[in-house]
Amino acid sequence: MTAGLERLDSITESIRGMGREPGMRYKSRTIRPLMPEEAARLGTTADAMALELRRSILADGEVVAYSYDLMPIGVFPEGEDPDVVQDSLFSYLRQERDLHPHHAVARVHAVASDHIGWDVPASQPPLYVLLDQVHYDRDETPLLYSRTYFLEGRYEFTIMRRP
Repeated sequence: MTAGLERLDSITESIRGMGREPGMRYKSRTIRPLMPEEAARLGTTADAMALELRRSILADGEVVAYSYDLMPIGVFPEGEDPDVVQDSLFSYLRQERDLHPHHAVARVHAVASDHIGWDVPASQPPLYVLLDQVHYDRDETPLLYSRTYFLEGRYEFTIMRRP
């Protein structure tokens, strides 16, 4: 599978755009305090809380990525049941919260680790392409901090470069 990084789209829509059926399995949904680096990335105080989502991203039933997402409390309503977030995070933001991701600041790099995926077969080499990004609305309000680890060989990115 190949996706362009120049366009901000949900992973679900990216997978669908490649002619495959997107899916996901949530491992956990937890309200927790942000760690200092996470708070800095989200431009908030160190005592801020967030909804942490851990999920496997699938294409045609095959795991292509593991995503660790943080949605600050305020973007995710305080006191709301985390189980209301079911499918695409962009869909949840748009349909349930009337919030619209406008742009993201992303870093991309390779990661080798035995601790990222929770259901990776023993035969799968622990090599990932990490898309580490913060999503913002038009007013520069951070909506999500996502660290998505794409399994090497199952998802490929392209970047259109011009002079």
